[in-house]
Amino acid sequence: MSQKSPESGRSESESGQPGRTTDPAHTTSAARFAAFASSRGRYYAVFLAVFCAVLIISNISATKVIGFGPVVTDGGAFLFPIAYILGDVISEVYGFKAARKAVITGFGLQILATFVFWLVLISPPGPGYENQDAFAAVLGFYPRIVAASLVGYFVGQLLNSWVLVAVKKRMGESKLWVRLLTSTGVGEFVDTLLFCIIAFAGVIPGLDFLNYIIVGFVYKVAVEIIFLPVTYRVIKLVKRHEPSYELEEAEA
Repeated sequence: MSQKSPESGRSESESGQPGRTTDPAHTTSAARFAAFASSRGRYYAVFLAVFCAVLIISNISATKVIGFGPVVTDGGAFLFPIAYILGDVISEVYGFKAARKAVITGFGLQILATFVFWLVLISPPGPGYENQDAFAAVLGFYPRIVAASLVGYFVGQLLNSWVLVAVKKRMGESKLWVRLLTSTGVGEFVDTLLFCIIAFAGVIPGLDFLNYIIVGFVYKVAVEIIFLPVTYRVIKLVKRHEPSYELEEAEA
């Protein structure tokens, strides 16, 4: 005659191992835990460095407006969406505090880069240097562009990270694609809208301005969707090899 274990609620003959917990409520709650690694972990510094490099390169590239027939965008479109993918990886693995640290670090480095470019620009050119105008055209200080880039980036990236972590804390480790696409959609839309309004309102004609916003947003989200399998793989690898990543509730 089988006897039920008081801890498991199942008979020894059914479970084969008395005392094993099989409470569905416990399983469900465990699945909804939001795990995060420490920002002092093995790979955080690498992601932070790549994230900041992508931001600076993208902002320099964004000084050129590009037209592919009726499609109008800027040079930053080639690389800037990768910043949101990196932001997703950092937020998913290390949490909002670590992502906020990355966003603030990137913000500070962009200001530093802008200041250095401005300082070099106003310095008198040396004898025989004939590229002053070309240098100014590429790296010149354009207050509206700089302000638009900084504001759009800062607000958009923080929203992206906050939404992703909020959804993860609600849903746990499951349905990664939901939080990746939701957070990117919110962050990229706000980023694109703020950048376009601050940088080009009144400069680009009405229809082209609307085209710029729509194309920029759709393109960036499309890049996120295309790279979703890669993002999944990177997140999975980092979670597997990051020693501090454990399936338990975190403070992030």
